[in-house]
Amino acid sequence: MKWSIGLLLIFGLAILMTMTGRGGGNFYVPVLVAYGAPMHEAATSGQFILLVTSIAATLLFHRYRTVDWKLALVIDPPTDIMAFLGGYLSAYISGVNLKFVMAGFLLIAGLCMFINVRERKNSTYRRFGFWRHKFGDEEYTVNLWLVLPITAITGLIAGAVGISGGSFKVPLMILACGIPMRIAVGTSSLMVAATAAMGFMGHTIQGHFNANWALPMALVAILGGVLGSRFALKTKAKSLKMLFAITTFAASIFMVFNALLSQ
Repeated sequence: MKWSIGLLLIFGLAILMTMTGRGGGNFYVPVLVAYGAPMHEAATSGQFILLVTSIAATLLFHRYRTVDWKLALVIDPPTDIMAFLGGYLSAYISGVNLKFVMAGFLLIAGLCMFINVRERKNSTYRRFGFWRHKFGDEEYTVNLWLVLPITAITGLIAGAVGISGGSFKVPLMILACGIPMRIAVGTSSLMVAATAAMGFMGHTIQGHFNANWALPMALVAILGGVLGSRFALKTKAKSLKMLFAITTFAASIFMVFNALLSQ
């Protein structure tokens, strides 16, 4: 019964997170911790779930031409490299400290969800470090001076604690690059998959992977990811911002109390 509830939670979270281009590791990891998984194993299993659900979502988004592969190839490598490093270095950080790091990261992510993110008109910048890019009927300018450092820092923290950083990537693409919401969501799913893969490898090298935790939840999460991506193609994600902000704060508070009780 306890596991059934956990699987249902993962399924529902996969739907909601995929709809907005967020991986959902900030929810998967607390669920796994609540069900008794050690923090390092929970982070690794969270990365594995993120990986398989994001791949499924990316394939569907690509079918409807909302994945900007070239954009992802330009801005995501720093995230992926640092995610691997974060996953590997997590072995030298105690589980309690990882929980505090994750709680702080979630708090910032929740605050970002309160920002009134609006698609802005394309900039006319032609200076070094400002990349003009066209995708389909859309054209936008990517401020690489701002985007690349933020994605690198996000990758380091995300890889260590088992999340994807999708909570930052979607607002970042819209605010710093003027990318339309539907393209930001689809492209974020691809980047989430890449970040999760690198973080997962870093953790697995350190022996943190436990298939007993990861495989059952990954299977139900794949189904949720496919459904969520289909809903995203028909639904505006803005209406879910407040709900995600509140639940992100709740996950942050849970991790703080769990860390305090673990001491």
